[in-house]
Amino acid sequence: MTRRHVLLLLITLCLTTTFHSDCTAQAKTGERIRPLIACFGDSLTAGHGVTTGQTYPDYLQHDLDSRGYAYRVVNKGIDGNTTKDGVDRLKDVLSLHPQIVLVEFGGNDGLRGLPISVTRQNLDLIVSTLLKAGTKVVLAGITLPPNYGPDYIQQFNETYAMLARKYKLPLIPFLLKNVYGTPGSMQADGIHATEKGNQQVALNVLQALTPLLKK
Repeated sequence: MTRRHVLLLLITLCLTTTFHSDCTAQAKTGERIRPLIACFGDSLTAGHGVTTGQTYPDYLQHDLDSRGYAYRVVNKGIDGNTTKDGVDRLKDVLSLHPQIVLVEFGGNDGLRGLPISVTRQNLDLIVSTLLKAGTKVVLAGITLPPNYGPDYIQQFNETYAMLARKYKLPLIPFLLKNVYGTPGSMQADGIHATEKGNQQVALNVLQALTPLLKK
């Protein structure tokens, strides 16, 4: 190999490396500038009982991509979280600078029989803090098994509608609509969605999100 050939080879390698680095940097930059949607909640969001990639935020990302919406979905759900835990995690979520936050809390408060006033106060603080930070909020409601009594359940359910009215929020009255009671859509515990169920949950969320999205 002549000296000229060696020089040409070295130049080619340098150009290829530079091109690859530029493409990688552009890809990372593109990922950073995609508006972020944070799914903020408890085990329903975290995907309790399903494998990685089968949570509703995962399916929501797929649904957004397939419809041409350039958003990035982040799963900020943690098993067992109450509304108080949500309040405690607000700084973590806000540090991501999300454009939209889907708030899904309250189920664990209800299952533990916590005072409705406490749940409402915490949810109000979560929503108002996000709004003050300039974040758009979508509120997701849930309900309780009938053994908790009609009075408690009614007050619990009204919490989400009251908060949505107060802050003029898009509301998903029941996150598990077309999931609960649908064969193959709920796990054996009767609380958490299966992979099939999470696909429907993602569609429920997408319907509420769509008016807030831009292409």
